[in-house]
Amino acid sequence: QVQLVESGGGLVQAGGSLRLSCVASGRTFNTYAMGWFRQAPGKEREFVAAISWNGGSTYNGDSVKGRFSVSRNNAKNTVYLQMTSLRPEDTAVYYCAADLFGSGSPARSEYEYWGQGTQVTVSS
Repeated sequence: QVQLVESGGGLVQAGGSLRLSCVASGRTFNTYAMGWFRQAPGKEREFVAAISWNGGSTYNGDSVKGRFSVSRNNAKNTVYLQMTSLRPEDTAVYYCAADLFGSGSPARSEYEYWGQGTQVTVSS
């Protein structure tokens, strides 16, 4: 069992930056690939980024390539999402998720554990 808690969301102007954090507790963190997803009102949950268990491989969704980056610190049981050049269309609830022994899949169904989410709002 893994518990995930996101933080770092908030209100930011377009063009600004935010860094989200997700702290995991429970099972050994470095056995999980970690993903970030987001969901805007009325839309499906969308893949944002993922990182392999050791941080050796990272993946980004098409809509955030070149602007967002994912990283992790296994010693702190934490995964991060650095968001830059934010746009109003990035407004959503952002969720982190854990995939036991995964490699960093963009598929929601691969992730066994989810956090409660943190709201990011980008004003124009």
